[in-house]
Amino acid sequence: MPILQNAKKALRSSRKKTVFNSRVKSILKTMIDKIKKEPSEENLSSAFSSIDKAVKRKLMHKNKAARMKVQLSKLISTDGNSKPKAEKKVAVKKTVKKTVKKTKTKASTGKK
Repeated sequence: MPILQNAKKALRSSRKKTVFNSRVKSILKTMIDKIKKEPSEENLSSAFSSIDKAVKRKLMHKNKAARMKVQLSKLISTDGNSKPKAEKKVAVKKTVKKTVKKTKTKASTGKK
């Protein structure tokens, strides 16, 4: 147990933050499970907001949150509601051969 007053206060605040953060984490997990079971736009928006709250509380890195959002939005788009992506046309580059002039060099006589 902490003895100093500031250590006691730090312990109290740490416990409060732990309770709040665990609540945010559990809400996040339930939203993700909910959208995996029933993919819909409403569930997606609520999952996005809970992901953003977790990032705001620094419970999750923002890059992980971005990856998670993309994965969840792919679940929605694979239901057949979205249009198929158009294929990109790749331009073929034409190569041109360059001619190099060969220069004659003096033949060495071997004498100096």
